Amino acid sequence: MNWLTEPLSYEFFRHGMAVAVLAGALCGLVGTFVVLRGMSYLGHGLSHTVFGAAALGSVLGVPFYAAAGVGGLVASVTIGRLTRRGVLRADAVIGVVTTAAFALGVAVLARWGQARRSLDAVLFGSVLGVEAADVAVVALILATAVLVVGFGYRALLFTTFDPEVARAAGSPVDRLDDLVMVLLALTVMGALEVTGAVLVSACLVIPAATARLVTDRFGPMLITSTAWGAAAGGAGMMAAYHLDIPPGAAITLIATLGFVLAATAGPVRAHRRS
Repeated sequence: MNWLTEPLSYEFFRHGMAVAVLAGALCGLVGTFVVLRGMSYLGHGLSHTVFGAAALGSVLGVPFYAAAGVGGLVASVTIGRLTRRGVLRADAVIGVVTTAAFALGVAVLARWGQARRSLDAVLFGSVLGVEAADVAVVALILATAVLVVGFGYRALLFTTFDPEVARAAGSPVDRLDDLVMVLLALTVMGALEVTGAVLVSACLVIPAATARLVTDRFGPMLITSTAWGAAAGGAGMMAAYHLDIPPGAAITLIATLGFVLAATAGPVRAHRRS
C-alpha cells in the first residue's frame, strides 16, 4: 500500500488530490446537462473565454478567480441571450464570442510577456500548485451546483428533455437556461486548475457520456457521472504521480478508459439479453 500512502504524505499532493476529486465530481454533475442539451462545444468555447479573461486579469493584477469568473459569466449569459434571439445559431455565437476572447488572451500575452508563465498554468493546469483556498473555492462551487440541481431537479429535468413543452406549461425556460450556463461557467473556472483550458471540455463531456452509456434515466445518470468524474480525478492524480505525466492528461485518459469499457460492455449486455 506504499504506492497509495507515499504521495499522500505530501501536503501539496493532498491539496491537488482534493481539488481533482472535487472538480471531477463537479464536471460530472454539470457535464450531464452539457451532454443531454448538446452543449459540448460550449464547454470547449468557455474554456477559451476564461483563458482570455485570465490573461487580461493577470496583466491588470486581478486575482485569477475574479477575472476568470467574471469573464466566464459574462460570456455564458451573452451567448445565451444572443442565441435566443434566433438570428444566429448557437454554434456561430459561441464561435464569435469565445474565439474573440481567446484572441484577446493571445494579444495580451504577446504584448506583455511577463504574464506568460501564469497563463501556461491556465492552458495546461497547475493542480500540484493549489492551496487550501483553492480547495475551498472548488468545494463551494460544487456545493452550489448540488443545491441548484437538488432544488431545481424537476424543472431542470423538464427543460432539458422537452423545453418547448416546458415553456408552454409556464416553466421559466430562459431563466433556467441562464442558470445552467452560469453553472457551466463556474465549473470551467473551477476545473481549470486541474486540467487547464485545453482539456477541461473533456472532463465535462467524458464522465457524462460514460454515464449515458450505462443508464438512460436522468437521476442515475447524474449520480453515475458525478461519481465517475470524482473517481477519474483521484485515480488520475495517482497515475500522474507514479508515471510522471501531467495530471490533466492522466485524468482525461482514465476517464476515457471508463468510456471505452462502458461502450464495449453495452453491446455485450445487449447481445446477452437477445
